Amino acid sequence: MAAWCTWRWRLTPSHLEIVSPVVIGSVRARLDRLDEPSSNKVLPITIHGDAAVTGQGVVQETLNMSKARGYEVGGTVRIVINNQVGFTTSNPLDARSTPYCTDIGKMVQAPIFHVNADDPEAVAFVTRLALDFRNTFKRDVFIDLVCYRRHGHNEADEPSATQPLMYQKIKKHPTPRKIYADKLEQEKVATLEDATEMVNLYRDALDAGDCVVAEWRPMNMHSFTWSPYLNHEWDEEYPNKVEMKRLQELAKRISTVPEAVEMQSRVAKIYGDRQAMAAGEKLFDWGGAENLAYATLVDEGIPVRLSGEDSGRGTFFHRHAVIHNQSNGSTYTPLQHIHNGQGAFRVWDSVLSEEAVLAFEYGYATAEPRTLTIWEAQFGDFANGAQVVIDQFISSGEQKWGRMCGLVMLLPHGYEGQGPEHSSARLERYLQLCAEQNMQVCVPSTPAQVYHMLRRQALRGMRRPLVVMSPKSLLRHPLAVSSLEELANGTFLPAIGEIDELDPKGVKRVVMCSGKVYYDLLEQRRKNNQHDVAIVRIEQLYPFPHKAMQEVLQQFAHVKDFVWCQEEPLNQGAWYCSQHHFREVIPFGASLRYAGRPASASPAVGYMSVHQKQQQDLVNDALNVE
Repeated sequence: MAAWCTWRWRLTPSHLEIVSPVVIGSVRARLDRLDEPSSNKVLPITIHGDAAVTGQGVVQETLNMSKARGYEVGGTVRIVINNQVGFTTSNPLDARSTPYCTDIGKMVQAPIFHVNADDPEAVAFVTRLALDFRNTFKRDVFIDLVCYRRHGHNEADEPSATQPLMYQKIKKHPTPRKIYADKLEQEKVATLEDATEMVNLYRDALDAGDCVVAEWRPMNMHSFTWSPYLNHEWDEEYPNKVEMKRLQELAKRISTVPEAVEMQSRVAKIYGDRQAMAAGEKLFDWGGAENLAYATLVDEGIPVRLSGEDSGRGTFFHRHAVIHNQSNGSTYTPLQHIHNGQGAFRVWDSVLSEEAVLAFEYGYATAEPRTLTIWEAQFGDFANGAQVVIDQFISSGEQKWGRMCGLVMLLPHGYEGQGPEHSSARLERYLQLCAEQNMQVCVPSTPAQVYHMLRRQALRGMRRPLVVMSPKSLLRHPLAVSSLEELANGTFLPAIGEIDELDPKGVKRVVMCSGKVYYDLLEQRRKNNQHDVAIVRIEQLYPFPHKAMQEVLQQFAHVKDFVWCQEEPLNQGAWYCSQHHFREVIPFGASLRYAGRPASASPAVGYMSVHQKQQQDLVNDALNVE
C-alpha cells in the first residue's frame, strides 16, 4: 500500500492538540481539489496523548465538526498514545473525570478500540479494523494504545519521584521488543539470535545513513507545486482589470433569482437594490461589492471558500450569499450559478467554535493556495477564543516552518455603543504580532476598497494571511458607497488622501485615522464648515504603506500639526504599535499627537450615553473643536 501513497505531516507547536483541526482542514482542501468529498484517497491520522485528548477542549470542538457539511472528511483515525500518566500526573484521579481517556469519542459515537501496546500483532489487527471501519462508514475511530513511559517526560524528569510503585514495575517489565522476540521463539518463527541480528543490522544501517524504509512512488494527482507563490512582495502589481461590461453582467447575474425561489421580504429588498446597483441606478454598498468581488474571482476560475458562524447570511444581515426559499426551506446560492466552468464558491455556516474552525481554515489555506479561503468571526471580539491559532500558526507559521498561507480573517470591529463584548476585534494584538511582512492588517472604509482588497489577496502571487477589521455600521452608512466605475477601474489603496476640495495651502492640521471614525470626522468637519483640517485614511496598517502615505501627504509638507485619531482606548488600537510608522511619514519637524479614548482595561464602556460622549469628545479633540 505504501508504494502508492503520498505522505504529508503537519508541523506542530507545543500547544497540545491544536494541530488536529489543522490536519483535518488540510485533508478537506485536498478532497475539494479532487472534487471527491467522500473519497478514501486522502486519510487523516491524528496522534494524541492520553492527558491532552481529554484535557484540551479543541478536541471536542474538532469532533463536533466531524460530520458537519463544511468540515467532514470521511472520518479520522485517532491514535491515542496512552502512557497512563499523561505529562506526569501523580494520581490518575487528577487526570480526568471518566474511566477512559478516549471516552470523549462517545460524543460522536465513534468506536474505541483499547489495545495492549505490548502486543504488536494485536495493534496491527486493531489498526486494520479501524481503517476498515473508517473507510466503510466514513466516521471517526479511536485506537487507545495502552502503554507506559519507560523514561521521564523530558531529560530532567525522574518519574519514580511521583509514580514510585508504577516505575518499580516498569523497571522489571521487559520491553515490547523482548516480549515479541520471546513469542516468536516460542512459536518457532525466529530465534533470539535472529531477532538480535535484525536489530543490529537495522542500527548499523541507521548509523551508516542508509535508507531503512521501502521507497514509495508519490501519486502526482495529490502533489501541488508552490513555486508560483514564492518570493513575492506585498506591493507588487497584479492583473486587476475587469471590463465594465463584464462587471455589469456579473452584478446582474448574482442579483437575479429564479422565480421559484420565494425570498423573505427584507432579503427581496436587498436583492432589488443590488439589481439597481448592477443597472447603475444605485451606488454599491458593502454587501453588493463584496459579493461582486467573489463573482469576478469564480468567473476567472478561482475558487472561494467562506466560513463562519453566520457567513451565508452575514452576522449583520448584509451578505445573503445564500437565499432561503420561504416556501419550502431549500437554498439558492447565486454565486454558484455564474457559468459551467466557473471556480467553486463554497460558503458554510460553521459550528459555534472559533479555535477549531479557524485552525481548520488555516490548514485548508496551507494546502490550497489557489482558493481564496476566508474565515469570518461573528464579532471580532470573539476571535480571541482562537488566540492559540493566531499566535502559533497564522502569525508565525511561515517563519517557523516555511508554511505559506493566504487565509483571510474578517473581524467585525467598530465602536457603536454595543459595550465591551461587541466593539473590538483587538486590532492592537494583531499589530503587535506583525514583523518581517508576516501578514497584512487592513481596515477598509469603502465598498470599493473591500472589493479590490479581496481580489488582490486572490490574484497576487503572495500568500500571507490577511487580517481585516471589517465594519458593522458602515455596511449601511449612506457615505460608505462606491460607484461601478471605482470597482472596474480602481485598485486597492493602502492610503487615501483628502476627498473634499480643500486648498492645501490653507490646511493647518492633518488628521490621520483608520476605519469607521473617518466618517464621524468627515461629517463633523463638514458640519463645522472647517477648511483648515485635512483627513487622511490609512487603509493598510501593516505592512505599513510608507510610499503611499508620503505621496498622500506631499501636498501638506508645510503642515506642522498632525493628529492620529482612533476610537479605541489609548492602550489599544493602532497608536502604540504603529506611531513610529506615522512619525516616519509626516514632515520633518512636525508634531504628532493622539486623539481618542483614554486608556482602559475594558475595550469599551457599557452605557450608550457615555459612549456617545466619548465619541464626540475624541472627534472634537481631533478637529480641535471646543
